[in-house]
Amino acid sequence: MTHKTTVQITANFERNLENIEVFLVEAEALRAYDVLLDELLFTVIPNLERFPDMGRSFMNRPIRSIEVANAIRALQAKLQDGALREYLLSDYLVLYARYDETIYLLSIKHYRQLSFDFAGHWPTN
Repeated sequence: MTHKTTVQITANFERNLENIEVFLVEAEALRAYDVLLDELLFTVIPNLERFPDMGRSFMNRPIRSIEVANAIRALQAKLQDGALREYLLSDYLVLYARYDETIYLLSIKHYRQLSFDFAGHWPTN
């Protein structure tokens, strides 16, 4: 029996979409937001359900500083057995984590945005 991968949207991903919508409304490009939602619903999510490892591994990025090395170690500890991957989508980059048969859409950013807020995904101890 084949298990279907489930895709779940996190609260952070929803906030990112809201921010994108506000930006596109202000830029008078609301149609672009509708196109993005269609692409997420009819392309990205079905693709990830069928091919959950299709995105590039986020952890394979080159480490060029001790700060990045420390951040990667901390991130790997939080991920435990999960895999962090990137899905390139037209003008956007989607960050997702895979745990067994579940994919969590963590963040979506326009290519002009510089970084992801990893601290916002896990509670502090």
